[in-house]
Amino acid sequence: MTDAELEELVQRFNACALSRPEWTHAAHLTVGLWHVSRYGRQDALARLRAGITRLNESNGVVNSATSGYHETVTRAYVDLLADFAARHAEKTPAERVTALLADPLADKQALLRFYSRPLLTSSAARLDWVKPDLAPLP
Repeated sequence: MTDAELEELVQRFNACALSRPEWTHAAHLTVGLWHVSRYGRQDALARLRAGITRLNESNGVVNSATSGYHETVTRAYVDLLADFAARHAEKTPAERVTALLADPLADKQALLRFYSRPLLTSSAARLDWVKPDLAPLP
């Protein structure tokens, strides 16, 4: 991915112009990393929360206790991505994305190092922040 391709992906995310099939795990991580790198942890979380919710709605995905936006997953990844971005601050945005997608953090099961599956998949975790029950986040 080039810096220009990264910027285009983020613009399409912000414009709710990504289709549901395009909104992959890798796209989530890429957009998340761009946001934490650009805005910092707290502002990125607020922007991602709103943006993911809007994108879901634009693709007909209901944001509820059982589907759509997931607060704990988003906040946990923002924390992990902020830590990752700090460790790779010398890289260009595209180089950071390449490094991220090659890192164990990009594994779809990465959060299960910190959360038990029942807790992470609970409605409570989807609707509000829940602290990890297996290991603390960095």
